[in-house]
Amino acid sequence: MHAADLRHARDYGGPRRGVAAGQLFKEAGARAVIFRRKGKNDEAESTGGFFGDDEAADTEAAETEAGTPVGRSAGPFDSTEVDASTLEGEDRIDLGALVITGMPGMELRLQVDEASGQVQAILLVLEDSALELRAFAAPKTSGIWSEVRQEIAGEATRMGGTASETEGPFGTELVLVVPVEDPEGQIFSQTSRVIGVDGPRWLLRATVLGRAAVEPDAAPPMEQALRDVVVVRGTEPMAPRESLALQLPAGAQAATEEEA
Repeated sequence: MHAADLRHARDYGGPRRGVAAGQLFKEAGARAVIFRRKGKNDEAESTGGFFGDDEAADTEAAETEAGTPVGRSAGPFDSTEVDASTLEGEDRIDLGALVITGMPGMELRLQVDEASGQVQAILLVLEDSALELRAFAAPKTSGIWSEVRQEIAGEATRMGGTASETEGPFGTELVLVVPVEDPEGQIFSQTSRVIGVDGPRWLLRATVLGRAAVEPDAAPPMEQALRDVVVVRGTEPMAPRESLALQLPAGAQAATEEEA
């Protein structure tokens, strides 16, 4: 497989070796940065995740199971579809092209390119599940998820894995099972759900990892986190499939892997 083909698959949500919930997802030339909110004394809070204390997590997760709307009717939304006050809420985290709302106990990790310092992807980690988020420009006239989905499935097959389409709460998604190698060199199968949401001139691609990818009862918090995303596409012209720019959040400081 040509290097360009591998880069293409990675950019648009193809399977990547060594990615698992709770681990820092690493690629060549990239580093993972973990963030926590600054406390009142300008020190990182030592309890809870980036979005608050853990004790309310179970309640939050239970609430997400109450309803299962289909498609984009309940989110994720475009920034033109929500009030400005919503984007400026205290529970919102501005990451540039994506504004997210976390859940208690959830941790925010960012994949940052070492050469450019640019944020490439967002990873939301809750216990033993994770949600990876990336956003891309799309044409005005049509969505690109159907096309991208076929490319991701083809890449999974070339890696010796399988890809199957299924209908989920956001429409047609992919379930990938691919071989990965752990740090000890042992090979095992990794299952992930790849969800694509077509919006106004954008594609939001979400990959569910860990327990939420294989156990339905663990999926609602990840799905709700995806619904709470607001995409800030902007009005500038962009080539289809060009990555929407992400940025480091304000009011946060980096934490080392040991502190995570």
